[in-house]
Amino acid sequence: MSETHKREDENLRSLCRRFGVVLSREQTYRLDIFLDELEEWNRKLNLTGLSSRQRIINELLIDSLMPSPFLHDEGSLLDVGSGAGFPAIPIKICKPRLRFHLVEPNSKKVSFLKHVIRLTRLQDIEVIKGHIEKGENLLDSVGYNAITSRGLAPLPQYLTVCAPHLTPGGLIVAFLGRDRESVLRESEEVMRKHRIFPFKSIPYSLPGKTSRRELLILKKRD
Repeated sequence: MSETHKREDENLRSLCRRFGVVLSREQTYRLDIFLDELEEWNRKLNLTGLSSRQRIINELLIDSLMPSPFLHDEGSLLDVGSGAGFPAIPIKICKPRLRFHLVEPNSKKVSFLKHVIRLTRLQDIEVIKGHIEKGENLLDSVGYNAITSRGLAPLPQYLTVCAPHLTPGGLIVAFLGRDRESVLRESEEVMRKHRIFPFKSIPYSLPGKTSRRELLILKKRD
């Protein structure tokens, strides 16, 4: 490994530590593979809309890793609308014993996800092509311990679609902007229906950004 590469890896680990995420060298290596392939595929398919590796790290990778300290090490996780692999691939690299299902309707993105999973040698992770509304028979019939999605739909719709697949005591992760209170008010009815309540709320700002974001983790009552 070159000195430049070593410095880049240490910078990535240092940046992640600022947000409460501790990466091993093996995890950093796998994230590097993921980022390398994403850059390569981006040149042809524009998977993320971001061409700069540092912007991908700052705006997508760090954001995706924010939930990992609050998730269990084992169990099952459903990621809906996985796109270019955010947040599912970074979380899986940090939580290797979690079993993952990734649902993505776009064929080219499905191909990319499967390609990255092979290269990074991730285990117990499956990509399902389709929409969650149409693929219930492909999902785990007993439900999932955690559900994630970046930008699937506004929170009320996200909960409506995904909450039925959550096990009692399970967590559903939402990435919000600054409008937390209004979003929660709009979601009150669906939260009552599915016995879900706000469990943890973590405000933060991404590197180089002044706008505040919020990681909202909701929990299903036992």
